Amino acid sequence: MSLEAKVDLVRRGAVELVAEDELRALLHRQGRPKAYVGFEPSGMMQIGQGFVIASKVRDLLEGGFDFTFLLADWHAFINDKFGGDLEKIRACGRYFEDCFRALGVPDSVRYVTATDLAAAPGYWMNVVRVSKAASVARIKRALTIMGRKEEEADLDASKLIYPAMQVTDIHTLDLDLALGGIDQRHAHMLYRDLAPRLQWKQVVALHTPLLTSLEGGGRMDPVESKMSKSKPDTAILLPETRAEVERKIGKAFCPPREVEGNPILEIARYILLPRSEALRVERDAKYGGDAEFRTFEDLASAYASGALHPKDLKDAVARALNETLQPVRKYFDAHPENYRTVFGGG
Repeated sequence: MSLEAKVDLVRRGAVELVAEDELRALLHRQGRPKAYVGFEPSGMMQIGQGFVIASKVRDLLEGGFDFTFLLADWHAFINDKFGGDLEKIRACGRYFEDCFRALGVPDSVRYVTATDLAAAPGYWMNVVRVSKAASVARIKRALTIMGRKEEEADLDASKLIYPAMQVTDIHTLDLDLALGGIDQRHAHMLYRDLAPRLQWKQVVALHTPLLTSLEGGGRMDPVESKMSKSKPDTAILLPETRAEVERKIGKAFCPPREVEGNPILEIARYILLPRSEALRVERDAKYGGDAEFRTFEDLASAYASGALHPKDLKDAVARALNETLQPVRKYFDAHPENYRTVFGGG
């Protein structure tokens, strides 16, 4: 594969790459570069996390990267997930592994936990070194990576450890590229700012889009209004039943003619169209008859003009999403153990 083809593969579907010249130098050298993404095992995975990251991981593997998933159990503990129950957090990490396997991530990837990294010689010394190299104000600005506001560190000082740990994780894994949603930008930029001071190698930062919550609001602040498993009725979760997908899509925010911040169009853009030749709309002839949209641009144009009604869009997206989710359901039917350990069920 040519250098240009590899660069295009890495950039595909991303909203930010920092920086392209560094990526080119990385891909030009001999050997397999190392990439990672980190997740707090903190509840049921939502489709924005799952499908978008799984696609990007497959791109990176095809582009010649070795890839590691960090299941950040210590980070979830600091962030008060599952009431601080580390055993449940770790079981949720195993469920996350199931999710990515169900989404088609190859077994060639590696899964490690924050517990594994914290046991490495010098890990906690490096957490202290990061903390000494950064101001409290700079660390507080990075708290958005954990869905927290700056002032929350005033009540729980452990929150200040989290960004320093994330920077140390990148160094400990000896990474060349850090992948994450755009909500992880503060952590990656913190690493990039501190690396020269700590005499650590620089990393490329690659950021993917965030799906807007089904209740809308994405036009104001994509991070604040992102789809979140903490609000399960406004997110599609893995594995979601067919009936629940239809119910949630049916009541989702989807104003006529509005494209920006429309979660139903985002699902089509980031999940459905990249995985199929077209989105098929089925409707009565008196409403225009059946239609196929092969690109998001064509779909968005039809919706903005009023040629595509919100109900027809929702029906098409619910139907296509249910088809896309079927392999995930099949996987969990065959491998229910970790899901049941965390979330119960028969």
